[in-house]
Amino acid sequence: MSSGTELPEAVENNDGGFDEVILALATPECRQDPYRLYARMRREDPVYRSSQGIWYLTRYADVEAALRDLRLSNDGERMTRALAARQGAPQRFSRLTRRLGRVMTTTDPPDHARLRRLVSKAFTARRVQGLRPRLQAIVDGLLDAAVAAGSTMDLIAALASPLPGTVICELFGIPRGDTERVRAWFHQLRAPNTVQGVERIELMVEQFEGYLTDLIRRRRARPADDILSALVTVAERDDQLTDEELLSTCLMLVTAGDQATTDLIGNGTLALLRHPDQLRRLQRDPTLIRSAVDELVRYDSPSQIIIRVVAEAVEIGGRTLAEGELVHLVLAATNRDPERFPDPDQLDLGRPDNRHLSFGNGPHFCLGAPLARLAGEVAIGTLIRRLPGLRLSTETVQWKPNPMLRGPACLPVAY
Repeated sequence: MSSGTELPEAVENNDGGFDEVILALATPECRQDPYRLYARMRREDPVYRSSQGIWYLTRYADVEAALRDLRLSNDGERMTRALAARQGAPQRFSRLTRRLGRVMTTTDPPDHARLRRLVSKAFTARRVQGLRPRLQAIVDGLLDAAVAAGSTMDLIAALASPLPGTVICELFGIPRGDTERVRAWFHQLRAPNTVQGVERIELMVEQFEGYLTDLIRRRRARPADDILSALVTVAERDDQLTDEELLSTCLMLVTAGDQATTDLIGNGTLALLRHPDQLRRLQRDPTLIRSAVDELVRYDSPSQIIIRVVAEAVEIGGRTLAEGELVHLVLAATNRDPERFPDPDQLDLGRPDNRHLSFGNGPHFCLGAPLARLAGEVAIGTLIRRLPGLRLSTETVQWKPNPMLRGPACLPVAY
């Protein structure tokens, strides 16, 4: 698939605006199954430069190395400049974008190492595992309400969507009386990339920052047993997070955790329902749930593509990527690379050595991965235990439109 190779008809002869690969992935055919296109790219041109000058890496070995290579930058300011320079790039450079440009996920060393070290001291494995009982109670409550309403439900609206926002409120120690208001702010982050959508996001960020500023002040005066208090008080060698860094980190946790966890539960449940042999396998042996969640994430990753910008020219697969160029790391393609995973298109809940790249790799490996895995274990494990006759009640799944991410917009099920 070198430049000029035909892509799906829907994107042929495009006007040179958005990149043709992204346009291809946005077609209805690819929204249902992007993996055929990924396989073709990986097979025919695994280090592909599109007509818009964007590089796409689709082989596991290349992407794994790229995620560790500091010449491929994740710096927010550098990324914003590169995106703004592209013809037809979405101009969604809002207050949220500026705020997220100052967190560990959008900084390079040495700033990244400092921020990650401080946040990691608060976001410990013990604290995450301590959430399991509360997670179980939230999932049970959501399923109780759904079952009481009838014998069908939209799994996304009933469980997958409300769960992560509620969990984030628990992490921050949001008072129960404020939970619905705060979750409504989180929901605004899913606004479409339109003028009105960006305005809604701007308003949400302004209101949430005001709320968090007051909550941070209260936690400084009286710490509680929550991650916000831990972030406020964490320090190392007289270094601690500033108020600006605290606000940015909280917004990062919201934006990174809310949609990704929703899609993990939606994609994972859908994959099980489409593979009844694996569903029965997990029902017979619930101890498989931990490896099952990793396999479900590998099989259909919520994060399909992440972006880097070339800070210093680098050679990959015999091609030279020049400074300032954008690089799309196609995580979902790497997770089905036959050079890394035997029978990659098969769902195998007991798959050994399942080192997928859905949570990244290297210095930017997702700090929230343990929490996402835990939420998936509790939600999916409880769902198949309590509703053993769960089945899809639609033939065609409606997917969210963003080709960089992947998750059902709704998932009608019966039981």
